[in-house]
Amino acid sequence: MTAGNSAELPKSGLLLVGMGPGRISSMTIEAKNAAKSADFRRYEAYTALWPADELAKLEEDIGDIKMVMRPEVESPTELLDLAKTHLVALLIVGDPLQATTHVDIQLQALEAGINCIVFHGISITTLVTGAVGLSNYRFGRQTTITYPYGGWVATSPLEVIAANIFQNQHTLALLDLDPTGAGTGKQIPMQPSDAYVSLDLMKEKLSSNISGMPEDNTIDSMKKLAFEEFADKDLNSIKVVLCADMGTKDEKITYTTVGNLKNIDGGRLNCLIFPAITSEVEEKALLRWQ
Repeated sequence: MTAGNSAELPKSGLLLVGMGPGRISSMTIEAKNAAKSADFRRYEAYTALWPADELAKLEEDIGDIKMVMRPEVESPTELLDLAKTHLVALLIVGDPLQATTHVDIQLQALEAGINCIVFHGISITTLVTGAVGLSNYRFGRQTTITYPYGGWVATSPLEVIAANIFQNQHTLALLDLDPTGAGTGKQIPMQPSDAYVSLDLMKEKLSSNISGMPEDNTIDSMKKLAFEEFADKDLNSIKVVLCADMGTKDEKITYTTVGNLKNIDGGRLNCLIFPAITSEVEEKALLRWQ
């Protein structure tokens, strides 16, 4: 079900409420009213975070909010059981259905015969492209740059970036929140210097793996070529846009290089954009942020 007037809300069910990027003023009136009407409010705090002061103000306005983490969201038995007899609002930073985890909750609710209503919000995926000045039509697949969990380095984020660059597509790369990968509440949002370390480790590992990659079909061959071309690049000189605390009063955009990420302070939450070959208008827009 899509959003409806808060006066028309059912007596029980699950409300997936988009909070927007980080300000109460960026939430839709409909979303805020729906959350206020709920019997219980749960704040999903492992895929993204709101500023603590804004969250406190929201709680004053709409009522008590309880934080939930990855286990409660990915195995939502308790949440859905509560929604069978009460109206439960799951507050989600950005837009509720940008992550497949939340789509899965929606599907589970519907399969269980539980009312599930979605209140959309502003998402980083739509906010950041326009704010920076790059054409939304030219973005390829997005990714998340992860911490090296327990020494394990994932190369898939860099593979996405390399494939997009090969196809002349921009890349939005979100930055990890959790060095443990467990999603249980020990969030340390990745800073630009952390992202540099991860990218450097990823490039080293990807470069060493290329020779053993398959070329069984055209797609595999193209991927391998994309990775080879990327491996030949100087990581430090690759252009990147650092976007910090987007949609908040502390929003900051910096057009720089990967190598310079070591020297730049980020914000509370950060993401990166890797531009492909830019048009004249796009380049002019990016130069504002140097």
